[in-house]
Amino acid sequence: MSTHRLQTVNELIAGSFGGAAQVIVGQPLDTIKTRTQTAPRGMFKGPMDVLLQTLRKEGFFALYKGMASPLAGIAGVNSLLFASYGVAKRVISPFPNKSLQEIASAGALAGAANAILASPVEMFKVRMQGQYGAITDKKLRVVVSEMWSQWGFRKGIMRGYWVTVAREIPAYAGFYTAYEFSKRKFATKYGENVPAWALLASGSTGGLAYWLSSYPLDVVKSRIQLANEPPRGTPIQYIIRDMKNIVVSEGIPGLFRGLTPSLIRSIPAAGSTFLAYEISREYLREFTGA
Repeated sequence: MSTHRLQTVNELIAGSFGGAAQVIVGQPLDTIKTRTQTAPRGMFKGPMDVLLQTLRKEGFFALYKGMASPLAGIAGVNSLLFASYGVAKRVISPFPNKSLQEIASAGALAGAANAILASPVEMFKVRMQGQYGAITDKKLRVVVSEMWSQWGFRKGIMRGYWVTVAREIPAYAGFYTAYEFSKRKFATKYGENVPAWALLASGSTGGLAYWLSSYPLDVVKSRIQLANEPPRGTPIQYIIRDMKNIVVSEGIPGLFRGLTPSLIRSIPAAGSTFLAYEISREYLREFTGA
């Protein structure tokens, strides 16, 4: 196997470890974020009320609703993401030391590729998180079956794909650029052996940049994926239309509903993602030589 192919395989494997760490650490705050974005107006007073009502009415494990979809899928999503990022970096420049502009470009390309798997995984997660403990709540297999039988692959399983692409491109450009910038700052002090806490801090910086680069599009994506019917018109038309509807009904703050739990979640979730990835990647590099 060629060195580049072996590197890609190693990035796929290490990415799956990073994805698993991300879901386990970040799922409760992701549930709060999604419910804050999508709940009927007036149902909750804010993210803290979402947390308290969820715990009181549904119990602690309701914060992990929809985790089966991302836990099964995020490993694959992150595998694709990190492998795509590695391939994109090698395509953009054969030299090891990339500029931050090249890092941003590689991140944007990886984000576009990542949307292929991220869109269905998040669609099912959002629909599971959008259930509030009623007797009529559905199991994941039922949600999957209904979306497929009622709407098919494109309008059901892949609903929200294009808005996911629109979100992922700036999000991962910011994600990887902020991570690399922060990691390089630590490297000037510690050299190549950057300590684990510094990798966690760098990953957290990347996570914050991810949401700050793309959050209004995430709100639109969640609402499209939770809607009873698929959006009408071209992707540009329905993304702009949904943004306008949110601003008209809720003002500009409506485009940022749930941002606080997302930013809080990104600190441990993105940090653990990069830490798990870097540790796994280093072990595989030593084991395989690539």
